[in-house]
Amino acid sequence: MANSNLKISPAREEAQSGAGRKVLARIGHVAAGREEVIAETTFHALLTHERRRAERSRKPFVLMLLELHALHAKSVAASFSERVSLAITGATRETDLIGWYEQGRILAVIFAELNVEENVPVAELLRSKVETVLRDSVGAKAAARIVITTHIFPESWNQNGTERPADLKLYPDLSGKASKKRLPIIVKRGIDVLGSAVLLLILCPILAAIALAIKLTSKGPVIFEQERLGQFGAKFKCLKFRTMYTNNDPKIHREYVQSFIAGQMKLADAKGNEPVVYKLTNDPRVTAVGRFLRKTSLDEFPQFWNVLCGEMSLVGPRPPVPYEFEMYDYWHRRRVFELKPGVTGLWQVNGRSRTCFDDMVRLDLRYSQTWSLWLDLKILLATPLAVVAGNGAH
Repeated sequence: MANSNLKISPAREEAQSGAGRKVLARIGHVAAGREEVIAETTFHALLTHERRRAERSRKPFVLMLLELHALHAKSVAASFSERVSLAITGATRETDLIGWYEQGRILAVIFAELNVEENVPVAELLRSKVETVLRDSVGAKAAARIVITTHIFPESWNQNGTERPADLKLYPDLSGKASKKRLPIIVKRGIDVLGSAVLLLILCPILAAIALAIKLTSKGPVIFEQERLGQFGAKFKCLKFRTMYTNNDPKIHREYVQSFIAGQMKLADAKGNEPVVYKLTNDPRVTAVGRFLRKTSLDEFPQFWNVLCGEMSLVGPRPPVPYEFEMYDYWHRRRVFELKPGVTGLWQVNGRSRTCFDDMVRLDLRYSQTWSLWLDLKILLATPLAVVAGNGAH
């Protein structure tokens, strides 16, 4: 593909600084020749750019991974890999990208700009085509040693399924980020364990008083367990003090969430001079004690147990309920995938229910992109003041 045919999307223009410019220069070099397989680091960067482009354009792409299980001798393996890559080059378009997902072991192809029609199994068609080419090029016996998997982005998700909504193969940049910040992440986990254990111990009298108040004023359990999505969509039971009457209809909250995410909700501004509230107020399902607990955020104290168990962190994006995630736009999903959910975060100390949904997501993504232990410390120090002030809490 000639360089004149390269068109850079707005998503890629955002990345044209530092490593981003090198990546785009690499695209031009590879596209012009198609003789050299893209190196692992560069291919991972290209995959990230393609994923974010697809989030905005909604044009899907297919990532195909070919695990090479040739003979163990390095010279033979290198020769075999070269033959496979040449065969794949002949079976793909000039607009497709071929590179190493794992250097020397897993070859990868990004089939971009696909015209996918409904009910057409495009991934299976591509896989069948590549398998046929490989059998003709390296022989049926050698081709049988290659394990081929396909991964489609944007991903569909069924909330009733048990699988994670995130296909981890499409996010090598996140695992790479974790490896680069391994020590800070270990320290963060240590702070989570120590902090949640100390808080649970210190707050025991308060927790007992809250439990007693809930038990004496309404029927039902003290603790409310709600299924939520953690990092990469792993499901877990998020704990809260029960603030609602039992056997209530979740339809009210579901409809609110749908309107909130779509930006179509009616803002609570009855007097005309009060700040708007992006929150379900005057919920008839909430008990009198529950209103106080929500106003002071005391209902979320049991989540320190989720932190202790490793399902949450002290600081991070709030974990969504499954039906909320189902309504997300593709770029919204990054707030779930990129970091472990937290008890507090940038959103909680920057307006809470005074913030519309898109801005809330942007705050979470900003936290993900600029995360550091120092940022966590600043958020933790700002949280008590936000709770006492009660700004945006309902």
